[in-house]
Amino acid sequence: MGSGQVTSSVSSELKGKHVTVAGLGVSGVPAAKVLHGLGAIVTVVNDGADERAQAQAAELEVLGVTVRLGDGDTLPEGTELIVTAPGWKPDKPLFAAAERAGVPVWGDVELAWRLRGPDAAPWLAVTGTNGKTTTVQMLASILKAAGLRTAAVGNIGVSLLDAVLGEEQYDVLAVELSSYQLHWAPSLRAHSAAVLNLAPDHLDWHGSMEAYAADKGRIYEGNRVACVYNVADKATEDLVREADVEEGCRAVGFTLGTPAPSQLGVVEGILVDRAFVENRQKNAQELAEVADVDPPAPHNIANALAAAALARAYGVPAKAVRDGLRAFTPDAHRIAHVADVDGVAYVDDSKATNTHAAEASLAAYESIVWIAGGLAKGATFDELVTKSAPRLRAAVLIGADRALIREALARHAPEVPVVDLDRTDTGAMRAAVQEARRLAQAGDTVLLAPACASMDMFANYNKRGDAFADAVRELGSVDG
Repeated sequence: MGSGQVTSSVSSELKGKHVTVAGLGVSGVPAAKVLHGLGAIVTVVNDGADERAQAQAAELEVLGVTVRLGDGDTLPEGTELIVTAPGWKPDKPLFAAAERAGVPVWGDVELAWRLRGPDAAPWLAVTGTNGKTTTVQMLASILKAAGLRTAAVGNIGVSLLDAVLGEEQYDVLAVELSSYQLHWAPSLRAHSAAVLNLAPDHLDWHGSMEAYAADKGRIYEGNRVACVYNVADKATEDLVREADVEEGCRAVGFTLGTPAPSQLGVVEGILVDRAFVENRQKNAQELAEVADVDPPAPHNIANALAAAALARAYGVPAKAVRDGLRAFTPDAHRIAHVADVDGVAYVDDSKATNTHAAEASLAAYESIVWIAGGLAKGATFDELVTKSAPRLRAAVLIGADRALIREALARHAPEVPVVDLDRTDTGAMRAAVQEARRLAQAGDTVLLAPACASMDMFANYNKRGDAFADAVRELGSVDG
């Protein structure tokens, strides 16, 4: 039986069962369709009742699915199982009612895991505060270079339900998992998994840093071959120590320094493996050059090492690591070099929507004119500014919460010139780029690494990055 077929035990278990799907959207609609197709009696509940929700409801009702719009808090009578969208917070009244009634709650990832056939493709899983998508895409590129049938799936935008139940037969899946998804996936057991890093994020959802870390750590539960952790981030190693894994599963670290035995690292510009080699006390296997990683910023090299560790845990040869990294092209707005104007490099890292991501971005350059600001989402900026101050030539601040960054700069980098742009109109980014150009000198990098969300001024971080790139290209055209 291949990955496109459902196990009869789970299928029969769901047949005739009253299942409530919590939330429409990208995960709820496919989950409702799958459950209905398996013979479950499905009711969908959704908080909102906007135009999009109404259209999705109409699509499901045609199939015979009951949809309740505008009430996501009340548990439908007779519910025997809830399948929830990952973003629904654990403290919602619906889940409290389910707990009182003894009704289990699964996420869509849990549903996909349970619906896998007995010969289904194993999962190589990745989580972390930052770098998940890039690492999973690198991993898929390496696996493909090894001749394996694979796909990058999960939180990356490709439904795990589609991957598990579709016609395509996979050898192995590269799976991105968010902390939300892991919270609702208690029985998930990966072949091997990595936690890239841990920094405060989504604390409003999880309630505390401890709860957030615990949900990330679930990715290691039941791992068979390797638990991959970040040597520079002790919290990730602590999660490995706490995990209940299969006998023989190993802790494998990745580091930007020289690797110890059972680690992957960097030696004189070479990515090397001292984990998946014979006699790892004495031997190391060359995997690729730092120059094979695009872009070769420190945090992206760390992503490449994590991807390589998971691929090596699956038995991929060293040559495929090099070929896969060379073939990989990063998504837009992730440390994307836009142009050089008058000897100044302009780099778009609009995806750096939190302080941890911005810190990694700022660490990649020596002399920076920093464009930052937006919606802080409760973040503080003192630690970021303290660490990055020696690299800052100047800062240009935009967005609703720019004062928080300005005040952190005043406290910890008072010598850094700051331009505070008090405007949120569509021309604000153009003005920011022009100010940055005025402040920059040849050899500098003008870096958009906002450390904030974009929604105060832009529809999303992509639009923000596009506005930056357009403004930079205007500079280039002015130069003639």
